[in-house]
Amino acid sequence: MTEELLLVPVDETVVFPDTTVTLTVDIEVGDRVLLVPRDEDGVYANVGTIAVVIERARLPRGAHAVVLTGESRGIPGVAAPGPDGNLYVPVEAHPDVEPPRAKTAELEREYRALVEEILELRGTDNRVAGFLRSIAAAGALADTAGYSPVLSHEQKVRLLETLDVVERLELAIALQRESLTELQVRRRIRDDIDSDTQKQQRDYFLRKQLDSIRKELGDDEASVTDEYRGKLADVGAGMPEAIREQFERELTRLERMGEGGMEAQTIRSYLDWLLAVPWGEMSEDQLDIPHARGVLDAEHSGLDDVKERIVEHLAVRKLRLEREIDPDPRSGAILTLIGPPGTGKTSIGESIAHALGRKFVRLSLGGVRDEAEIRGHRRTYVGALPGRLVRALRDAGTMNPVILLDEVDKVGADWRGDPSSALLEVLDPAQNHTFRDHYLDVDLDLSKVIFIATANSADGIPGPLLDRMEVIDFDGYTTAEKFAIANDHLWPRQRERAGLREEEVTLQQDGLQALITEYTREAGVRQLDRTLATVARKTATKLAIDQAEAPFTIDADAARSAAGRRRVWQESAERTAVPGVATGLAVTGAGGDVLFVEATSMPNPGGTGGAELVLTGQLGDVMKESARIALSHVRANADHFNISAEAFDGRTFHVHVPAGAIPKDGPSAGITMATALVSLLTGRPVRHTVGMTGELTLQGKVLPIGGLKQKVLAAHAAGLTEVVMPDRNRGDLEDVPEDVRAVMSFRPSLQLREVIDVALEPLPATGHSLARDDARTA
Repeated sequence: MTEELLLVPVDETVVFPDTTVTLTVDIEVGDRVLLVPRDEDGVYANVGTIAVVIERARLPRGAHAVVLTGESRGIPGVAAPGPDGNLYVPVEAHPDVEPPRAKTAELEREYRALVEEILELRGTDNRVAGFLRSIAAAGALADTAGYSPVLSHEQKVRLLETLDVVERLELAIALQRESLTELQVRRRIRDDIDSDTQKQQRDYFLRKQLDSIRKELGDDEASVTDEYRGKLADVGAGMPEAIREQFERELTRLERMGEGGMEAQTIRSYLDWLLAVPWGEMSEDQLDIPHARGVLDAEHSGLDDVKERIVEHLAVRKLRLEREIDPDPRSGAILTLIGPPGTGKTSIGESIAHALGRKFVRLSLGGVRDEAEIRGHRRTYVGALPGRLVRALRDAGTMNPVILLDEVDKVGADWRGDPSSALLEVLDPAQNHTFRDHYLDVDLDLSKVIFIATANSADGIPGPLLDRMEVIDFDGYTTAEKFAIANDHLWPRQRERAGLREEEVTLQQDGLQALITEYTREAGVRQLDRTLATVARKTATKLAIDQAEAPFTIDADAARSAAGRRRVWQESAERTAVPGVATGLAVTGAGGDVLFVEATSMPNPGGTGGAELVLTGQLGDVMKESARIALSHVRANADHFNISAEAFDGRTFHVHVPAGAIPKDGPSAGITMATALVSLLTGRPVRHTVGMTGELTLQGKVLPIGGLKQKVLAAHAAGLTEVVMPDRNRGDLEDVPEDVRAVMSFRPSLQLREVIDVALEPLPATGHSLARDDARTA
């Protein structure tokens, strides 16, 4: 039978038949409604409970509350709004159909037994059990599972939606079993915790008795402490006496407390780490200096500064051994290689270890923010471990490996400490022979380790740490060095990775030269390596898929076809063809680079006022100040540069450095900005073969700058043939490779006027500047 009833959603609770509930609904006594559970997402259950209002009350502030009691389950149809605006729904009543007693008797007994066991575990009185025994109907008995506070809303809805009495009773039994299992686990955990102390004491006495029994029986089975003493004997005399005493003290503690003691596992871990350090183990240096130099030359092209330093280290060690001079614990080698990415800083470390015959371990410090990564954690912490240096010695198996501290400029700091401060002791030859790890808490001799740190920039290294380092600059490779590296190392490796044999493909010199000059402009060779990989894969594709016949010869055209569109152009001639554009040289995190400074001018609104300056290109404060200095000096010395003083009146000068998305700063573009302004005001273009760098003062002096080698290499790669530089940087030219110096001209300058004389094209035939002629015409 179907009747239309008011739909009342019930949130966060489920009302079962024969259950009384109070709701704040404005309806009258005797009204019948359908109570339907609704979850947090607003989804209604498929079955509700038909309920009747048995009492009505008025709450404070005029609200109404009613007491309802459930009669039976009801299956709702499609709801529709009634005349009063409320939702009404056709409902088909579904009272329980009691099955034969034979089908439910056993289920009822099992359900009552489960509930009684749950009540016993909870410590509830017997009144609830008596209430259950008074319920005769199987369906009503199953509904009592919905009273359980541990059931979720979804589980109660499932119970309400189960119309068949037998199935509902089986579901109720399953839900109560889950509750019973959870209670039993909780009770077991509580009992285990309560008996933990008693168990430890019992284990201690039993272990002592077991030791006594073994001694009486003459049992030869070694105890844990005997096993550790055997391992200590295997270490031999290599372990220093102070550390051996520390080992014995901790072993005695373990012996006293037994294996079941609270700190037994912590002590065993500590003893294991003391044994893991390779005390006294040394790799024998290969003191054949020509052999070591040959290994370095075979594995790396260029990098002469690093190779010479390693040869010096070997020579000193060889001389001290031959003259029987005792080793100096304060003479450790600590090298820091600073340069752009892709210049071989990391790989040279492994080559150094190979040349010396030592083990090699690499520690990546990029992003490390915890001081404990260097010094280790104190043993009081759960899960404590030694620092990375101790683990590096364990991995190497010797006390004198080559340890590479990679990306040392990217070490961070936060509330856990400053790892760079911990490195102060590690990288100080006067201190690292007594380095103390927090976990081991014993002195470690790191003086025999060769530390090689790498960084992209010295700016990210704290001053005190940089002061302890022997810095070797990696300023990048020349075109000739890149050619040799690609020919000897990169191309054979990429050819092998692509599955090609040497006789199947030949990369001609013009093809390699095209890849270097037209597809890469970098200090290192990483992009070149990727480009060669592309060429190798394209060749392998032709061989494997297109069934082309080998051998392949890759000339310049074939290399361009495989590498795709050209990425690098030598645009200095085109960019500086008009007055007002000068070519500057800069140093970035990726090495040297060429940048163009553009200058133009326009009348001020109304044509009045003094000269104004607009700067664009995401310039830093120092670079903005350099532009103002350049304009001030050029204006103050306008007659010397053959510029009319009126050329500045009522005009706005705009200086722009392209690549506006890249931040730029530094004083070395001072003479470049001044040259661009003089070029604009005189109408004389800047010579397209000239690049320049130098700081400018208000008196027109050219001050020295840094990174000259990287800037010269960038100028050479960009096709420039002349470099204007500060006179006080003459000595830095010795660092420039000889093959680059041979093809380039260098113009050291003390004053801006010397820069202008070299950088600008000759004066027009009239002998006057365009700015002066314009002023006279006006």
